[in-house]
Amino acid sequence: MNNKPLHNFHIPVMGLAYTIDSPIRVAQYGISSVVSIIDDEIIEKMKNFYSKKFHLNYPRISAKTDDYRAKRITGYLDMMDDIVNQKFEAFKEEISRNKIALKNFMEMLPNTSELKEGLQPFLNCKERISSSLKTFIDEHFLRGSIDVNIMTKVDKENFHGQEPLPVIYNDAHASLRGFANSKLSSSVVLSAGMNPRLYSYLEEFDDFFPNKNGKLKKKIILKVSDFRSAMIQGNFLAKKGLWVSEYRVESGLNCGGHAFATEGLLLGPIMEEFKQKKTELITSAHALMIKALEEKGKNTVVHPLEMVITVQGGVGTAEEHGFLLKQYNVDSVGWGSPFLLVPEATSVDEETRKLLAVSEEKDFYLSNLSPLGVPFNTVKGTSNERIRREKQKRNRFGSSCPKKLLALSREYSPGGMCTASKKYQDIKFAELEEIKAEIPGRIYEKRKEAITEKACLCVGLVNAAYLENGLDIKGEKQGVVICPGPNLAYFDKEVSLCRMIGHIYGNDDVLGTTERPNMFVNELKMYIDHLAKEVRDFSGTLTNSQIKKWNAFKENLLKGIDYYEDLFQKTGSFKTDLNIFRHLKEKREILLEIEIHGN
Repeated sequence: MNNKPLHNFHIPVMGLAYTIDSPIRVAQYGISSVVSIIDDEIIEKMKNFYSKKFHLNYPRISAKTDDYRAKRITGYLDMMDDIVNQKFEAFKEEISRNKIALKNFMEMLPNTSELKEGLQPFLNCKERISSSLKTFIDEHFLRGSIDVNIMTKVDKENFHGQEPLPVIYNDAHASLRGFANSKLSSSVVLSAGMNPRLYSYLEEFDDFFPNKNGKLKKKIILKVSDFRSAMIQGNFLAKKGLWVSEYRVESGLNCGGHAFATEGLLLGPIMEEFKQKKTELITSAHALMIKALEEKGKNTVVHPLEMVITVQGGVGTAEEHGFLLKQYNVDSVGWGSPFLLVPEATSVDEETRKLLAVSEEKDFYLSNLSPLGVPFNTVKGTSNERIRREKQKRNRFGSSCPKKLLALSREYSPGGMCTASKKYQDIKFAELEEIKAEIPGRIYEKRKEAITEKACLCVGLVNAAYLENGLDIKGEKQGVVICPGPNLAYFDKEVSLCRMIGHIYGNDDVLGTTERPNMFVNELKMYIDHLAKEVRDFSGTLTNSQIKKWNAFKENLLKGIDYYEDLFQKTGSFKTDLNIFRHLKEKREILLEIEIHGN
């Protein structure tokens, strides 16, 4: 059986629910996608929805059930596995009997696909397709993986009444247990940085360790923004006998959802370092893992396990896709936001999808919506924004906070409060009113906006899935929060799954008419804007440490521009983009104009 993924792209996690059922939609075509499993409520609703739709016997799990969060997640993942297997077998049967279906499927495959090449003789055969085709398909066609995502920061303590529950009942811990107890053989993507307590919890589950044949039933993927972070986190896990099977490198700013800016390190130089030092990453982790496995008395392995490097963030053309695969030897490229315009692949309500299609560059922005206090990519004009503005006109602020997934602030409560909640904002308003007479009006309004701009992501990021699937939405009306990357500005219409795949592989073009800058230039612009804003808006005491940090950021960007100019010149890459060198030169000039006191 061939275990090599069919496609060289994957669909990353998007929000809490935009990819909540993507495997059910696309896995039968060999496409891997990632499901967020942090919100057990939407997971239970989707489990009940699909259990009924496919006539499966997956009972409802009440919130009164012991360990209900983990059990709901396990149930949903097991059910998805059943559905995906059912659809996969049906699809294989269809393409083995129907030449038109086979031809359509082959058109979705990469141009370099071995499976595509192997299927061609069957398609050309004038005789009735024989059973040998079904045998060939069974041996060479692998379904897409049902991977899951856990944002490590979403790991607040939970309570039974007033009593705090043990650590294993924290949100992220329960989510991990739900995945670990499922029958899936797939990967967990851990994002948003290292959580040592959660990482240590992985040791409790045998599926993350090699079996007697040296195979992993469940694999670990780390989403990282640079090589140093990958090495630190990978070795931390290796010392526990745990292997990182994939490092998923994401652009710090040119991405959807939360944006974790690097210190001016651009995606190209970061990928170059991974390319040059991948062997170091493997050998370092292997030595540490072997020692840990021996100490634990677990199955060991002679040779290092497979480790792949993938990349995502702002990719928009087949040329960029191919460049990343070839130049940096990556195994897969993540295409996220463009799939929000593909109804066959993602769960998005009609109003929001139309908004995404018509929104332009000026509409996509890095916001302060997130209660985590981390910059958050979104778009203007969402139903959530409209509803919040309408409430604020009536002097109503904040959310009722029904889920409390992001109730992480302990400023006013040891049990945690969400900064988007009415309870938290009422306290903040009271404090602001006490000093209103002492501060200028513009400062007052600015601080007020800083309080009220936070959005309830727990509800806003799942409502689209409820709306699309006709599920009831309980509680106060909050609308939809959407988290696309700025790259979506250049895609202006809904497209079919087949066309989007054709676009990725260079067999179609679904971009709009707006001129789109190269992904590397786009990211560079975002980083320059980020630095300029930080310097311009800084209002604290300027220290030597801060000056040094900004200068290092600026220097890294300048080195990044040098790297791109040299690389594109040597490789002849992006030669169809006649303006790429002019754009790089312009960005260098803008960067040099940013004055940092202390130079």
